[in-house]
Amino acid sequence: MDAFSYLSVLLSIILGLAITEVLQGFRGLMHARSRTVVYWPVIVWGVLVIVIAVQGWWSMFGYRDIKDWTFIGFSVVLLQTIAVYLLAALALPEARGDAVVDLRKHYYEHRNWFFAMLLVIIFVSILKSLVLEDKLPRPADLAFHGLFAALSLSGIVIRAPRYHEALALLAFVMMSAYIGLLFVHLHT
Repeated sequence: MDAFSYLSVLLSIILGLAITEVLQGFRGLMHARSRTVVYWPVIVWGVLVIVIAVQGWWSMFGYRDIKDWTFIGFSVVLLQTIAVYLLAALALPEARGDAVVDLRKHYYEHRNWFFAMLLVIIFVSILKSLVLEDKLPRPADLAFHGLFAALSLSGIVIRAPRYHEALALLAFVMMSAYIGLLFVHLHT
């Protein structure tokens, strides 16, 4: 077994747990549908968190040719997957007991942490390129990182509900463009 195959097991487990976290959130909402106050941006962000986890796993295949892994290099990649898991934990509320599940209330209670975690993921993604490849991401990739960082920061600073509704849609469009332009094919 090569080093990447060995190390990617732990990364895959954590990303799998992140996806499971969101799917369990959706499962809970389905079971609590009669007592759920829907706020559609939360649903969009939940889907986007799954996409972020899958895209992260997909893009990590590009690191398979690294032969000389260091603990620092692996730690940066591990930190990014952990941040994705924590983002997933914030995306949807837990629907327990008989209480009303208010998605809007959940969103605004956790929005600062959610968008801060997105910023962490973006920062660590850039750091990962610097540590593993000794260079910044490709210019188009770096431009998307900058746009995602600006949107995440605006999600913390701007409180207006209409803005957050537009932000969810814009993030969905941007993530679709990001994947469509840079990650359609597995880099083999």
